[in-house]
Amino acid sequence: MTTPNPAIAITAMTTTSALGAGIPALRAALSEERSALRPTPVIQDTQPPGFVGAIDLLDTTFLPTELQPWDCRNNRLAWLALQQDDFLQSAQRAVARHGADRVAVFLGTSTSGIACTEIAYAEAARDSDLSTLPAWYDYTHTHNIHSVSAFVSAVTGARGPSHTISTACSSSAKVFATASRALRAGLCDAAIVGGVDTLCLTTLFGFHALQLVSDAPCRPADADRKGISIGEAGGFALLEPGGEAACGELLGTGESSDAYHMSSPDPEGRGAMAAMQQALDRAGKTAAEVDYVNLHGTGTRVNDAAEDAAVSGLLGNTTPCSSTKGWTGHTLGAAGITEAVICLLCLQDGFLPRSLNTRTRDPELQANILMHSENRRLRTALSNSFGFGGTNCSLLLGAAP
Repeated sequence: MTTPNPAIAITAMTTTSALGAGIPALRAALSEERSALRPTPVIQDTQPPGFVGAIDLLDTTFLPTELQPWDCRNNRLAWLALQQDDFLQSAQRAVARHGADRVAVFLGTSTSGIACTEIAYAEAARDSDLSTLPAWYDYTHTHNIHSVSAFVSAVTGARGPSHTISTACSSSAKVFATASRALRAGLCDAAIVGGVDTLCLTTLFGFHALQLVSDAPCRPADADRKGISIGEAGGFALLEPGGEAACGELLGTGESSDAYHMSSPDPEGRGAMAAMQQALDRAGKTAAEVDYVNLHGTGTRVNDAAEDAAVSGLLGNTTPCSSTKGWTGHTLGAAGITEAVICLLCLQDGFLPRSLNTRTRDPELQANILMHSENRRLRTALSNSFGFGGTNCSLLLGAAP
């Protein structure tokens, strides 16, 4: 029997996506049921297929002179996101309270600044010399998977443990579990967690090669769903045990690995169910105490069916569930933090978002997919993030006391 862990206060949060920069933009889009998905724009003189959630603000976002070594689309998004909802100031105040060495940074991403490498190779190809990349190219500060965490540490002044997780779509959910362990072990007194992922040709054409990209805005749980719509996002949360839970609480985390297939989930959803059960156990909660589930809900036939088997198997068919990827697109390594913030906002506002773009619910799915948004008091929300290779993470979040 797992001994429940004390809840961890979430004292600040923010997210920036195609819906806009910061919590007010997210709140407005959820209320208006406004999707940010649109046809993929031209990227590096190439027109990738499908629909995406692109952040136009990144075209006019620039890093300060002293941060120029980190300049790439991914770190520009991190910079933009940090400016929203007073988050950077909140993080800096936490550094002042606890001491720089006692504030950790745990972030997730799938491809980091790989777009910068794509541009560098394209330039080298134009010069007919792929053996020599341009002088401006700086792998360490851009493409390197740890670039975003090093960047955030530098900006906030946090000098505690710094770690980047890259486990595909579960990356920025797993950082909550990593932070929880580090806090309980006494390695830090506060943790900045989150994730940043931006559009790149590698991702857009990679998912297309796997025949997972929809030619229309994604329709999670729909009878005629065709696949995913990729998005980009950046978001952060500040975890402080014993702090004022202004945004809500992290009640429990669960992680598992399917070990089933490199790009397909276990169709019976056993790994996903294990992650959800673990989150409940660590929180000392039962399935009946879950008020809402934010599904991983990618809109692919296989993923939605596997998650449905897990959710209905553990929670039954009455707990309200929905995917919010119809709003933002699938933000990959930033999906965990994006959807955790959405859950926390729903807990604050007493709001259950419907599965946007879902027209006809797949009759083979058993979970209680919300076809209409509702207003209802919520105490807990479960957020699922499941990635390639069967790397699963579930977060149980609670309303502020």
